[in-house]
Amino acid sequence: MGRSPVLVALLGALAIAWSGPLVRLAEVPPSTAAVGRCLLALPVLALLSRREDRRCGPLPGRTRLVAAVAGAFFACDLVLWHHAIEAVGAGLATVLGNLQVLVVAVVAWWLLGERPHAGLLASVPVLLLGVALVGGVLGGETYGRDPRLGVLLGLATSVAYAGFLLVLRQGGKDLRRLAGPLLWASGSAAVVATGLGLALDELVVPGWSSVGWLLALAMTAQVLGWLFISSSLPRLPAALTAVLLLAQPVAALAISGLVLGETPTTVQYAGALCVLVGVVLATATRPRPPPAAALEVREPVRV
Repeated sequence: MGRSPVLVALLGALAIAWSGPLVRLAEVPPSTAAVGRCLLALPVLALLSRREDRRCGPLPGRTRLVAAVAGAFFACDLVLWHHAIEAVGAGLATVLGNLQVLVVAVVAWWLLGERPHAGLLASVPVLLLGVALVGGVLGGETYGRDPRLGVLLGLATSVAYAGFLLVLRQGGKDLRRLAGPLLWASGSAAVVATGLGLALDELVVPGWSSVGWLLALAMTAQVLGWLFISSSLPRLPAALTAVLLLAQPVAALAISGLVLGETPTTVQYAGALCVLVGVVLATATRPRPPPAAALEVREPVRV
């Protein structure tokens, strides 16, 4: 995969773009979808992780612990995001998820002393305008059952996903090991999502049709999407990856329109465009970080 990082990054972005539509097609409660996608990914990830262990030795205990903690954040991210999909649609919810770029930067500035660069500061008003347009705060017709709630859930999703990225950043520095940390994170996410599902009374036994869609979700986004993106980003310039990964929210909007018949209004499309432009401003001008940290900061919200 290292020989064609641009192609691999695009394939990963397109794989993740199907996450929202597949969640909608599964027609199960948000927590059930989160548990299902993680559990169904575990057998494949376990096989890949075993190959890594044979090649590199057992996964260090600290890496397992960090991945498990990150998985707890990931479970919260998935449940919140799946609720956002119900409120504002799969396409717009995916676009809103890209706000994690801003959340990560703010937390890194507050806790780690990493001062924001000029591009990030310039992106803030553009991102806020985009969020306001998507949620209908500035008036006009909107698509979605409850677009304002969808925006709030999208913001909460970004916070949870930022926590996932920042925690995983502390332990995922060995780029030879992609499946192992993902295995532990997915297993932890499945456990935490089960707890959330019980608390929210959202756990059901899915039918065979729903299991099929959840299996497709697990294989595309949870396994292939993550592995492709995490293996390619450290090998590409920051500006290029920022542009390449915009294929994910753009493709999610297109897929949601074609497959699900979602029809956001012109104002909401303008808001989505503002969010995407803000993401470019926030990421494309950043000095390139060390390879071990690059994939966590530049990766899009949906895995």
